[in-house]
Amino acid sequence: MIAPPSPTRARTLWLSSLVVAVLAVGACSDDTPQKTGSAVIVSAPPASTPPASTPPASTTALRVQEVPASTSGPEEPVAFSEVATFDTPVDLAVRTGDAGWYVVEQPGRVIRYDPATGSSAEVLDVTDRTSSSGEQGLLGLTFAPDGTSAYINFTDDDGDTHVQRVPVETDGSFTGPPTDVIVVEQPYGNHNGGALAFGPDGYLYVPLGDGGSADDPERRASDPTSLLGSILRIDPLTEAANELEDAAATYLVPEDNPFASGAFEGTQGAPEVWAWGLRNPWRVAFDPANGDLWVADVGQNRFEEVNRVQPTADRPAGYGANFGWSAFEGTEPFNRDIADPGNLVSPVLTYEHGDDGCSVSGAAVYRGAALPSLGGDFIYGDYCSGKLWALDLASGRNDLLADSFTSLTAVRTGPDGEVYVLEGTGAIHRLVPG
Repeated sequence: MIAPPSPTRARTLWLSSLVVAVLAVGACSDDTPQKTGSAVIVSAPPASTPPASTPPASTTALRVQEVPASTSGPEEPVAFSEVATFDTPVDLAVRTGDAGWYVVEQPGRVIRYDPATGSSAEVLDVTDRTSSSGEQGLLGLTFAPDGTSAYINFTDDDGDTHVQRVPVETDGSFTGPPTDVIVVEQPYGNHNGGALAFGPDGYLYVPLGDGGSADDPERRASDPTSLLGSILRIDPLTEAANELEDAAATYLVPEDNPFASGAFEGTQGAPEVWAWGLRNPWRVAFDPANGDLWVADVGQNRFEEVNRVQPTADRPAGYGANFGWSAFEGTEPFNRDIADPGNLVSPVLTYEHGDDGCSVSGAAVYRGAALPSLGGDFIYGDYCSGKLWALDLASGRNDLLADSFTSLTAVRTGPDGEVYVLEGTGAIHRLVPG
């Protein structure tokens, strides 16, 4: 584990993104919902709306270890066992020392499921704080490494993102009202991200989409002074731990964040920003074996992409990484006015919209015991096609595990170390030997 440096900078609670004019309703396509607009279930892909013209070739080339989507089966037969059903499950989280699962239901509830008894109990209800429609609602959950706090990610009735903390008792019950850690204004109703993860360094990582609409109209993702289109890295404060002069501070900025002390490689950025250049990082995962950070970033009109960044000897994974959006969609040039963005990280896999789908869902690295041939593989799927793959970069293998899931919203690791697939229609399935 990388030892965390001392956090040094307190920040205020409310962090606003750039103010933009709201588009007239008549000018909105399905990819430009307003905050009050209605749409389909979470992570449903927007209607394809190609750019007015194809951008010319850029002088910046992306090198990609691209592995085409495979139609071959895995080395070891894989089957799927339906375990339980919920109301629009979109995430699954585990807690240290707890055999239960914590399932996030998009309408605003967290359910603790006991696999030993098959019983379920509601531990949190924020349905009065969120409006569940389209890509909005209760979207993500993670637990502090010591299991004493839960962190939720949801959009409020205005569509803005809230990351909140909830105390957790030893028996897994949530106590006390949730309190804000960070709030980020969202200009549109889509591309909210939604994942949360504690890294091996003990800090909280908050992936955020580019703010929505289509084509990244205000170029937020390529601008690290904006919190949108980025992965934030913060040290959340509990009230008991807050001994700062600013008693209202709810988190600290780690002193080794790229922009914590000003510019990074000649570029200005918000102190919270750890990495940027993302469109809609719906699900992310840290590999517990080596600290690699995997990001499944939902594409625009043509390409879905999977990214992996690795830690160095002295830095956690992703430090100062620019994932390329919206200068690039996948490896192809997109917004021509973003010239030669620096510090680019190439996707390790892209696939084109079509038979393989149109909205990537992740994310889990398989480290279980039931299917040893999948050890170290990145398991991901697609919401549109229902396909599920196992990606092994070392061998160049990208095996198709299944092709019949419905509204595949997430791939997650359970407390038993095995991988589970969530369907927006309700079912959760476990990967088992075929």
